[in-house]
Amino acid sequence: MFASFAAGMVYSIRYLWSENLNDDLKAESASAIGVVFGLCGLFTGMVWARFTWGAWWTFAEPKMNLSAIALLIYIAYFILRSSFDDEQLRARLSAVYNIFAASTIPFLLYVIPRQLPSLHPGADGNPAFSEFTAIELRIVFYPAILGFFALAYWMTNLRYRYRKLNLVLESKNSEL
Repeated sequence: MFASFAAGMVYSIRYLWSENLNDDLKAESASAIGVVFGLCGLFTGMVWARFTWGAWWTFAEPKMNLSAIALLIYIAYFILRSSFDDEQLRARLSAVYNIFAASTIPFLLYVIPRQLPSLHPGADGNPAFSEFTAIELRIVFYPAILGFFALAYWMTNLRYRYRKLNLVLESKNSEL
């Protein structure tokens, strides 16, 4: 999710610099895949919370609540995109909003949760990865992260090509 949102921000900056609509499509595609990964993380986190803390959702847990807020910020990005018919205006406003949205992610998901008490591992002396963690967990975890990066890249590329093909087909249909 972090990588997809960061890629969306980079493509938004590139769009504002060059006004190339392909960069806007890439920003939209990366952001959409970031939302998919965010929703997957939120839903699997809810299942984990149910079995670990006894509740599907707890408002005392800042990471869950701030993750939901981050996803709402990006859902607003897609609502903004759908509000304009003019491609250039939509792309420009969406790029500015996407840069804002991506800049909130480190604060919402990294800085603020570390300042508040949390039930998550890695907070309040509850170690996530430490010298006591079994090496087998790291052997599985780090390659899985690389696999998720590759999956996000592939999904973003696939969505970008699909969206670009749709735009070409729509323009050909409008010419007929």
